[in-house]
Amino acid sequence: MTIYFYKVWQPYGCFSNFSPHSILIKGTYWPTVEHYYQAQKFVNSPDANIIPLIHAATTPEDAAALGRCHTRKLRLDWDMVKTQVMRIAVRQKFITHGEIRQILLGTGEEILVENSPTDYFWGCGADHTGENNLGKILMSVRSEIRSLFSTSEKSEKTLKTPSLILEE
Repeated sequence: MTIYFYKVWQPYGCFSNFSPHSILIKGTYWPTVEHYYQAQKFVNSPDANIIPLIHAATTPEDAAALGRCHTRKLRLDWDMVKTQVMRIAVRQKFITHGEIRQILLGTGEEILVENSPTDYFWGCGADHTGENNLGKILMSVRSEIRSLFSTSEKSEKTLKTPSLILEE
């Protein structure tokens, strides 16, 4: 069975980048994955001054709007790094928050699909022909976390979650 997700308030809404699960990356707390992702578009760009505004945005929707403004200049390598930036943030979210980690692991080997009707890169798009890169990242993170936690549990009797927190 394929598991579709999209809106935070729907089933599996915690898989959305807009879910209210903060992350710590490089010593900075980000309110959501969406805040982090949108801000990373401008690292070392002429418009890097927008990063604090994205970080301080009241909602992930506001952060997304700031990051999607087409008049701002993105970092030059954005197309090359955006998938890795997303993976770092998604991984951190599920390493940090045990309750949603269990939901992710509870999906077993099911295919995860971001059911966005407009996004053909991160989601499946209206006609389900999109690349579903967010779903692919979630499935990859699920596999990695499963391995990390089973190795950790075998070698230690107790799991030390903080040792798995990414600080890049």
